Parts: sequence; C-alpha cells; structure tokens
Amino acid sequence: MAQTSLDSPSKSFLIEYLSAPSPTGFEVRGQRIWASYLRKFSDRVESDAYGTAWATLEGSGKKPRRVMLESHADEIGFIVNMITKDGFLHLDRIGGSDVATARGRRLEILGDKGVVRGIIGNTAIHIRERDNEKVPKVNELYVDIGASSDKEVAKAGIRVGHPAVYAYDAEFMGDKLLLGRALDNRIGGFIIAQVIKKLHAKKKRQNCTVIAVNAVQEEIGGNGAKMIAQRLLPDLAVVLDVTHATDTPGIDKSKHGDVKLGGGPSITHGTCNHPLVVARLMEVAEKAKISLQHEASSRYSGTDTDSIFNVGSGIPSALISLPLRYMHSVVEMANLQDVEKIITVLTDFVESIGDGDDFMLKI
Repeated sequence: MAQTSLDSPSKSFLIEYLSAPSPTGFEVRGQRIWASYLRKFSDRVESDAYGTAWATLEGSGKKPRRVMLESHADEIGFIVNMITKDGFLHLDRIGGSDVATARGRRLEILGDKGVVRGIIGNTAIHIRERDNEKVPKVNELYVDIGASSDKEVAKAGIRVGHPAVYAYDAEFMGDKLLLGRALDNRIGGFIIAQVIKKLHAKKKRQNCTVIAVNAVQEEIGGNGAKMIAQRLLPDLAVVLDVTHATDTPGIDKSKHGDVKLGGGPSITHGTCNHPLVVARLMEVAEKAKISLQHEASSRYSGTDTDSIFNVGSGIPSALISLPLRYMHSVVEMANLQDVEKIITVLTDFVESIGDGDDFMLKI
C-alpha cells in the first residue's frame, strides 16, 4: 500500500484534534487546539461569540479577492437530560447520534470537575426479553457512572445539561486509513489547516486573501456558518465536508449515488453550488491530475454551504467532500490519500484566484 506524505507533526495534530471532545454547542476544546496550531502559519487567528474560529493569510494582490475555506468543528453526541434517584443518567441526542449503536458504549461526560467516564447500559442478552426486540428510544438509554445515588452523581460534578461523546479516539489503520468517532467533520478542519500551512510555506504569497473558517453548530442547522458568512462577507467560499462512501454492502447506489473510499474528492453539482466555482475546482483538479467523483444536489446539500451561499447579495460557493464510511458512528473511516488530494485541490484553487476573478454569471 502506498504511504501518505503527511509529516509526523501533522499526524500528531490530526490525532489530538480528532480525539478532543467537541460536541455541538460545546466545541471549545477542539477549537483551542485548532487555533493554537494555525497561529504558527497564519497572519492572525480570531473567533466570534459562539466559538467559530478563523485564520487569515493575507493576499499579495492589489485588490485581493477574499476566499473563505469553511469546515465545521462540531461532532454529534449526547446531553444529560435526567438523573435518577439511584444515580443513573438519561440522555437526549446532540445532532444525529445513532441510538441503534449506543448500548454498551463508553462515554466521556464533560462535567464541571472534568471528564467523567460512563457506560451506556446494555442488559445481557441472556436476560433480555428478545421477542420483537426493537431499537431503543433515546430516553430508554441509561448511563452508569458507578454512582449509587443522585447525590454521588452531583459530587462527581455531573448535572442535567452536561454533554457527552463516545470515548473512542482516532487512530490510523494500516498505511492509508484513518478511523475515529469525529471525522465528521473535524477532518475538514485538519484539511483547511494543512492548506494554510502549505500556502504559508511558499516563497511567494498567494494573490488572494484566504480565510480558513472552522464553524460551530453545523450538526443542528449550520448556525456558525451563517453567523460567520454574515460577518466576513467573502467574495467566494468553498465548503469542505464529508460525504457517504457507498461502496460497502447493502447501500442502494441508485438512491445514494456511487462514491468510493479512495476514489478521490467528491464535487457536488446543483442548488447552492455555483457553476463557475465548481468549474474552477474541476479545472485545478484536472491540472493536478487528480480524479474527482461527482454528486448531485437536487434541493439542498445538507451542509454549511446551504447557510453561506445566500448570505447578503449572494456568495459564490461550492462544496467539496471527503468520502467517508460509517458516518455518525465510532468507526468513521477515511482514506488519507483522499485527504491529501483535497489538500492539493484546495491549495491549487486558492493559488488560481486572481484580482479579476468575480465568478459572476453573465446574463
């Protein structure tokens, strides 16, 4: 298997960043890691009231276009919804957490006194009533932190409203695969950070001003992307997210498209995706001899692109996606060669933008 060219510091940042618990509404842990890394390679790093962070690399052009590369920083999770008298916790979902895979999982609960480990209870198969067994409802899940009363739970620093994530860190599998619970979509934050790092290392500064944005609250409606787009009003935007790799058994490709893990970046066509921005991405990919995969958006993209393109008088935008297996699980899988290809495409895209590029459709 071909090895990737990511250096050791980049890999260390990747694992640390992916492993930091950062559920929607509570992204600060991961954001601090991301911002600390980007301060070494950008002119400045800033953040807004809700924790969206962005790093700016100024352009060298006379009237440089402002290009926003956007990803989202949050992950799915759970939130403590109720504590019983005998010390068990009940949960609600944060974002699209898959309740079908929840029982028997370890959790990290982000409490007032630090992280508390818990497990989502799973009654042994020997003593369960298995006739017509169904996927549990989220309120039927319970968490055991080893407490015998609600007072012991409180003593551990846990109350209603504390968030939790699955206690599974990221890891490499072989030479080219990456596993983790939060690749959706902190892998995107890693990618745009590497783009800034590559641009910063070049002898000649790029013509346009590039702003790498790591936005909060995508998993509950793209709130961070909407706020930052209104604040920055860039000339154009490229959004980076993950997409479903449909190359595993049991997936209807006629319904969900044909996307392969290791098949290269996926470009989305239609709705919020501006045809001229899409065309430029395809052009730079072809020059770099990188094969692209293609997806269709018939009504909406389901990503932060939907929250960005229609801000103000319109921001020409496009979506590029990393193929991902097993989305919203603890074993999300990505191919590192796909990751590197997206880094190349986005770096080349930024370098292709000149002062005269306005991406206006002439009528």
